[in-house]
Amino acid sequence: MKKYTLLFSIMLAVCTASAQDVKNPVWPHNWPDPTIWQDGSEYFCIATRPLHMLRSTDLMHWEMAEQTPIDSASWDTLHRIASRYWAPDVTCVNGRRLLYLTLYNSAEDSDIAVLRQENDGQFHFVRLLTRSRETGIFDTIDPEVVEEPRSGRVWLFFGSVGGIHRIQLTRDGENLLPGAKYEHVAGRTNKQDPSRQTVFEGSYLHRHGKYWYLFVSSGFYGDHTYTLQVGRSKKLTGTFRDREGRPMAEGHATPVIQSEPGDFFYGPGHCGEIYTAANGKQYIFYHSHVRSTHPRNRPMMMQEILWDKAGWPYVEGGKPSATP
Repeated sequence: MKKYTLLFSIMLAVCTASAQDVKNPVWPHNWPDPTIWQDGSEYFCIATRPLHMLRSTDLMHWEMAEQTPIDSASWDTLHRIASRYWAPDVTCVNGRRLLYLTLYNSAEDSDIAVLRQENDGQFHFVRLLTRSRETGIFDTIDPEVVEEPRSGRVWLFFGSVGGIHRIQLTRDGENLLPGAKYEHVAGRTNKQDPSRQTVFEGSYLHRHGKYWYLFVSSGFYGDHTYTLQVGRSKKLTGTFRDREGRPMAEGHATPVIQSEPGDFFYGPGHCGEIYTAANGKQYIFYHSHVRSTHPRNRPMMMQEILWDKAGWPYVEGGKPSATP
């Protein structure tokens, strides 16, 4: 399952021939909000506006896959609901691979849909899970679904300018659990903080040691203020706090990857996965702007992530890396 530390073996022949040639971005074209999953010996990746899909055997070298990720009938359904499609999240729930997708018209009219992968390898529309027009939660976007390994409970995290919220799903991940309540987990609202420095989005959950880590992004997505941050809790249902112990629900988080004005790579955020290599090193995937390209171009990045003695994640230098 993608939500926990997954083991991948970097193929020796590929690494021997070209490891020194691998550097960021690992996919140079516009690919914001990436999500990656493993299927046998291959890895697949989709991103915002998931019309196409990437494939790889080693997570470093990517190519465009021939198959499209969503079937045409489902696209017809999605087009009838919304005009834009953001921040997909692919995960396995109770043995089935599901795709959770933002359907966006406006902050007041945004939904999260669930699609199921069928035998043809494509994802097929199942239903809408949650709608901002019904809940009043602005920017019902950026879904992240995680299954607790012991209890089997399934949780949906989502949100942005209306705050990040959590709600329990059914065991199959395809419905809200009857009677479940929305809980505010992280971030201040856009009205509370128009600067967006404490408005969190792009949720990603990762288990490390005895903690669950909630990775979020804050700032304006189009410039250097966009920053990847984190908080942690011993329980998925607990209070997530930053390094100083302050609650994320009040807008506190600890920076992991950030940038400054003039940096070549700037505005890092919306991490998609953390994988563990056969040598024990861990790697995080996210997107970043590149100074020399179109301002809206956000290619996919890959970088080693480390953990300090207190159990907090960081990257060398604290910034996006171009080191091979």
